[in-house]
Amino acid sequence: MSAWRTISLWMDQLDEPLVARAALEQDLDVDVAIIGAGYTGLWTAYYLKRQAPDLNIVIIEAQTAGFGASGRNGGWLMGNLLGEDRLLAASSPEQRRASYDLLHGIPDEVKNVIDREGIDCDYRKGGALYCAARYPEQEASLRQYLDKLYSQGLNENDYRWLSPEQLAQQIRVAKPYGGIYAPHVATLHPAKLVRGLARAVERLGVRIYENSPVNHWQSGSLRTARASVRSRWVVPAVEGYSVTLPPLGRYQLPVQSLIVATEPLSAATWDEIGLSRGQAFSESSRQVTYGQRTADNRLIFGARGGYQFAGRLRHDFDLTHSEIELRRYLFGELFPQLRNVQITHGWGGNLGMSRHFKPHMLCDQASGIAVSGGYGGEGVGASNLGGRTLADLILQRDTERVRQPWVSTGGGLNALKAWEPEPCRWLGYNAIIRSFVHEDQTLANPTSAPWRRKLASGVAGFMEGFMH
Repeated sequence: MSAWRTISLWMDQLDEPLVARAALEQDLDVDVAIIGAGYTGLWTAYYLKRQAPDLNIVIIEAQTAGFGASGRNGGWLMGNLLGEDRLLAASSPEQRRASYDLLHGIPDEVKNVIDREGIDCDYRKGGALYCAARYPEQEASLRQYLDKLYSQGLNENDYRWLSPEQLAQQIRVAKPYGGIYAPHVATLHPAKLVRGLARAVERLGVRIYENSPVNHWQSGSLRTARASVRSRWVVPAVEGYSVTLPPLGRYQLPVQSLIVATEPLSAATWDEIGLSRGQAFSESSRQVTYGQRTADNRLIFGARGGYQFAGRLRHDFDLTHSEIELRRYLFGELFPQLRNVQITHGWGGNLGMSRHFKPHMLCDQASGIAVSGGYGGEGVGASNLGGRTLADLILQRDTERVRQPWVSTGGGLNALKAWEPEPCRWLGYNAIIRSFVHEDQTLANPTSAPWRRKLASGVAGFMEGFMH
């Protein structure tokens, strides 16, 4: 159990003893059985119990609350959903505005809960800075993205362009070309949130069983090595671990993201960098970078990891030298004064990716199965909306949440798009990632010829479109 502290900086910083709850030892008959004590499972249980206190709900967890992505992520609480612009493209202007307002309200809803339940998780709503900060093509791509958002009815209250001078008022990077400021993003301590949520649902009467891997599940029941559970509803809330529960692995693949944390930095260093209000930040490249300043003044910085053949989970997250140094290089390009800083923690996690990068919230009354996932790395916030939505669907409540284009209420798992078989996924992923790496290397080199820059971006853009 002490090994749970090595999962991430976040788990290492917990003040509480990491003692496992009791394992499932006897058969149960309940109303709702949730597989997984991560954000999705806990939020679903929380909102179900708040609205229907008499429901008999259990959560069955293979390890401990926070073992998966909920205790390992970068701490971005986003008022977004992966690919929301594509998902909402066919909606009417009025419907689209209402959907964006629903998404943008996620951080405030989480704040309401953590205040109500007394969860201290270093919540700071400072917004997010999407920076053009390494090469000039980033400015063009960000401006194009902003134009697309504005064409969908959003405005400067939702996303605002920052000139290099305006950007420098919040974050000072080495090569500022400008950026986008989004106010509807908060940062937090993810392990404190997931552990606090677990205690909150227990106070509401939900039973959590840990060290109890589910080895079989189907409509109406699940089974562990020692006991079985019969249930009207089964909610497999395992996100990146879907491959452990067939047939979920056909629809949601595990990919990895890797993160490093520096030693606490001095006040003088932070005066040079900025980020004084808890802002999240990213530099606009296909490396998918993300960072924040923690409450104890560390820099957290992550970037895209990898995919293993046949969708195998990665279990060893002791980062290699090259994995650490790539992230050091990327944040060192932004903040040259940090190139030789001590990195105290390096870790990663498995996250769930759905085909066409389309998140889903699915509820099938006939089979009694409800699923939310495919968050694609944006699950800290999306899981809150997922939990609220699944609760509404299970309780058959007609709300704005259940009428969204990412919600499905018929056809069971067959309503989801399956991934192609191997080796197609492996070959496709590696071809795409190589095009991204080549683009980044070409554009980051100021001596690259214009035709090489254009070609590299064109190929990477084509491959990204193919992925969608």
